[in-house]
Amino acid sequence: MKTKEHEALLGALKVRFEQHMHRHPGVGWPDVLARLQAGPEKLRSLNEMERTGGEPDVIGLAKGGGYVFCDCCTESPPGRRSVCYDRDGLDSRKEHKPENNAIDMAAAMGIAILTEQQYRELQTLGEFDTKTSSWVATPPGVRKLGGALFCDRRYGTVFVYHNGAQSYYASRGFRGTLTV
Repeated sequence: MKTKEHEALLGALKVRFEQHMHRHPGVGWPDVLARLQAGPEKLRSLNEMERTGGEPDVIGLAKGGGYVFCDCCTESPPGRRSVCYDRDGLDSRKEHKPENNAIDMAAAMGIAILTEQQYRELQTLGEFDTKTSSWVATPPGVRKLGGALFCDRRYGTVFVYHNGAQSYYASRGFRGTLTV
């Protein structure tokens, strides 16, 4: 990243961090900044999260140390929608293929797609995906049978659904997490 991009990203992260202190009680920005500066390779991933509309923010502490960043945009990140679940799902489409899939995109960005549990934990910090939905990590048994899981929030409740992994919708994307 160029110095100007680096500074712009850190500035955006700091502003978001300070605007949403309820997401990370007891965590101070100087400590987060020190971690970011000690691991600059993570900035590329955070920049990709930001660039695709994820609005990453700290949502907690990692068990092994570090800070957990997560996409905290109100709706599924706009730059990551209209994608199948994974490469097998994408390859199984005969026509009208989307450009990409959630699993490959997340890997290229250096982030992990949220699990159902992480998605539910995120929902305790606000109301997310009230008009969109997000793919979540799917258990191998479900995936082996051709399915994939996604979540959203409707009627004040978090729902988990299934769909064929080859499906895609303009309103479905994915959220990611990164430990710094």
